[in-house]
Amino acid sequence: MSRQRLAVLGSTGSIGTNTLDVVARHPDRFEVVALTAATQVDALLAQCERFRPRVVAMASAEHAAQLAEKIKQKGLSTQVECAQKAIEKIACADEVDTVMAAIVGAAGLAPCLAAARAGKRLLLANKEALVVGGDVFLRAVREGGATLLPIDSEHSAIFQSLPDDPASWPARIDKIILTASGGPFRTRAVETLTAVTPEEACAHPNWVMGRKISVDSATMMNKALEVIEARYLFGISPDQLDVVIHPQSVIHSMVQYKDTSVVAQLGTPDMRVPIAYGLSWPERMTSGAAPLDFHALQGLSFEPIDSDGHQARFPGLALAWESLRAASGSCAVLNAANEVAVAAFLGRQIRFDQIHQVNRATLDAVLPEGPDGLEALLALDGRARAAAGQVVDRLSA
Repeated sequence: MSRQRLAVLGSTGSIGTNTLDVVARHPDRFEVVALTAATQVDALLAQCERFRPRVVAMASAEHAAQLAEKIKQKGLSTQVECAQKAIEKIACADEVDTVMAAIVGAAGLAPCLAAARAGKRLLLANKEALVVGGDVFLRAVREGGATLLPIDSEHSAIFQSLPDDPASWPARIDKIILTASGGPFRTRAVETLTAVTPEEACAHPNWVMGRKISVDSATMMNKALEVIEARYLFGISPDQLDVVIHPQSVIHSMVQYKDTSVVAQLGTPDMRVPIAYGLSWPERMTSGAAPLDFHALQGLSFEPIDSDGHQARFPGLALAWESLRAASGSCAVLNAANEVAVAAFLGRQIRFDQIHQVNRATLDAVLPEGPDGLEALLALDGRARAAAGQVVDRLSA
C-alpha cells in the first residue's frame, strides 16, 4: 500500500503538532511532504529535522529567510517558500494527496479553497473555511471532487454518528446536538466576568488549545462557529441544531433520529482521536490517546444553555442562529468581528465581556451583499474587520 502524501497547514499549532504526533506513529502509512507555519521558526525547523518534508512555507518573508538559513546550516534539503500564495500552492500541489487544514481564522480560507478545487482529501480543522466560505466553499468541494472530512471533535463525532449515505440524512435526522464544556467560566458569577484576564480565559479545564480558540471556548463563540459549521457540513436547517453544556467533555456530540434514538460518540478529550479518524477514514487506526475507563467515570452531566445564568454568561452563542437566518455573508461578518475582538482582548485593549459588544455592534453595522466568490468574501471580511476595529477603538478610548 502506498503512503498518503500529507501537507499540514499550520503545523506548529495545536492541531498541527497533534497531527504530526499521530502520523509519527504510522510511518508506513504517511509521508509528510509539506508543512506551513506563521511565525514559529524554531518549531518548524524541528519538524523539518524529524519529518524531512520536501517544501515548507511561512507567512512572512522575514521568518522564511530565518528558517532558510537554519535549514541550510542543518544541511537539510527542504525548500523554503513564503507568503500566502506559497501556502495555497502547497494546498493544491500534485505531490500532495491529503491536506490537514489547521490554519486558525479566515486566513485559512484561500488554502482550503485551493485544496478543494484540486480534489484533495481535505481534513478540515479550520472551521472558518465554512463559517466564512459557506456555500462558496461547498461549491468548490463539489466541483473539485474533494473528500471533506471534519476534524473538530464535535463535527467528527457527528460524522461518526451519521449513516454512511449522506443522501439519507434529511429523511432520518431529527436534530444534531453539539456538546460544550462550558469552558473555564461555566460557574463563575456573571458580574465578575469584566475582570477576566487573558491568562484565565486561556486556561481551559479539559482541552489543550491555542490562545484564540481557548478564548472562543471561554466566551462560547467557538460553539457559535461550530453551529454554523455544522449547518453547512451536514446540510440541515438552523432549527435542527442544538447545544447542551456537558462539563466532562466525554460525549463529543450527538445525533437524534426521527424515532428519537440518539447516537453519540464518546472518548477522552484528546484531539488525536478525531485527527486519527480523519487520516485513516474509512478505516481506524491507533491515535495515541488514552481510552475511556468506564469504571473510573464519576458520572456524566448536562446543563441547558438557557438556565442558571448561562444566557447572560454566553450571549454570543445566539449570534450563530441569528447570522444563519440573516443575509448571506453575515456569518463571515461575525467571524471577522470575533477575530478582531479576541485579538484586542488578548492585547488587553478591551475587557473580556466587551468581546460580545464588538461582535454585536459589527453585525449591526456591516450589511453583506451576498458574496459569491473568494474576492467578494475577502472584501466583506476586510469591511467587517475595519468596522470591528472602530468599535474596539471606541471601547478602549
